[in-house]
Amino acid sequence: MNESIFLKACRLEKTPYTPVWLMRQAGRYMKEYRQIREKTSFLELCKDKDLVTEITVHAQETIHADAAIIFSDILLLAESFGLGLEYLKGDGPTIKKVIRNKKDVRDLPDIDPRDSLSYVLQAIRQTRGSLKPAIPLLGFAGAPFTLASYLIEGGASERFLKTKKMMGVSRLWNPLMEKITRVTIHYLNAQIEAGVQAVQVFDTWAGCLSGGEYKRNVLPYSRQLITSITSGVPVIHFGTGTGKFLESFAGAGSSVVGVDHHLRLDRAWQKIGYQKAIQGNLDPKALLLPIPRIRKEVKKILDSVKGRQGHIFNLGHGVLPQTPVENVIALVDMVHELSSSEL
Repeated sequence: MNESIFLKACRLEKTPYTPVWLMRQAGRYMKEYRQIREKTSFLELCKDKDLVTEITVHAQETIHADAAIIFSDILLLAESFGLGLEYLKGDGPTIKKVIRNKKDVRDLPDIDPRDSLSYVLQAIRQTRGSLKPAIPLLGFAGAPFTLASYLIEGGASERFLKTKKMMGVSRLWNPLMEKITRVTIHYLNAQIEAGVQAVQVFDTWAGCLSGGEYKRNVLPYSRQLITSITSGVPVIHFGTGTGKFLESFAGAGSSVVGVDHHLRLDRAWQKIGYQKAIQGNLDPKALLLPIPRIRKEVKKILDSVKGRQGHIFNLGHGVLPQTPVENVIALVDMVHELSSSEL
């Protein structure tokens, strides 16, 4: 496992080719996943360790990715808080009991993820045993800001007005973020104990913030989370729309920074600093193009980093549901082929 191409890249070590894995590499673009979802709700699926193992392993083995990521969801923590979680068709996730005032924050329980999310940990143990020994398994969680915004807004939002309003009231915002951060630290470390080799922290909604808002109200908690994760385990910190404050985002302490597709990878790496590995950043829509066009886009990204050690190829966000599976398989093959000739 220590010789894993993916883990070597996380540590900025020389690799024979650029490793690649994809966000949502197990998902609706695969017919096997769609067949399972026809019979099983999303939450039921997340809680069934056998199905989680099947989906996670099948995706990695089908596309030959250099790492697998456990099939789960960042909002399972919301359900374990007792706030109620539903996945409505076409509307995405919905939180039934939102956080609005001091009492709501105070009533949010200090849960132990080893108990309330034991089904995730069981799935990790089983999946780790089912993957090829040399393939790393990634765990993940939502960053404190992104999880807090879901709990406050009740779901996805365009402008995050309720979140930003609460952010301006420190007696509400700080205790909420402290509680979420504390639980998430326990959750990620429990995933590591269960068998993952690296973790990704998703700050999906951080891009709605200004640089000042991020630095004042979010960065301290992201840094507390990331620096409290078990020493020696690579941490990938991923956010969308973070280009405007990427230096601050990179300052949260992760060993790898994930970059979306709105910023050239070489420029992003200059901002982050070459002492960190970088992950990204093909536009997910590029995978809808004919394969020769995909190849051009992949080559453009690989050429931009000039074979520098520490690049992990990924998308700028998750695989789109309408993506042909053969395009995803071709993508992984071409990243390996083109980067091996570059290095």
